Amino acid sequence: MAEATHIDVSYVAHLARIHLTEEETALFQGQLNQVLEYVEQLKELDVTGVEPTAHAMSLVNVLRADEPAPGLDHDTVVDNFPAVRDGQVVVPKIIDQS
Repeated sequence: MAEATHIDVSYVAHLARIHLTEEETALFQGQLNQVLEYVEQLKELDVTGVEPTAHAMSLVNVLRADEPAPGLDHDTVVDNFPAVRDGQVVVPKIIDQS
């Protein structure tokens, strides 16, 4: 593995303000080194002619077409709420800024 791809787990943990024991640091450093070695192996693959993708599977928009449709009747909606004031529904306060 090239030295340029070495990442010091203890340094990154310090930057993230995460306390790791020596055992955890050694474990994570070993796991990270394995990942970096695998990435180096992947660099050896011939990918000429392979289109870059953002996802392994193609994504399909499954939403319906955005077409205007009539909305709900105002009076019907307001009649279904327990609290109404000046033609608007009243809902409980959920954000307390005290």
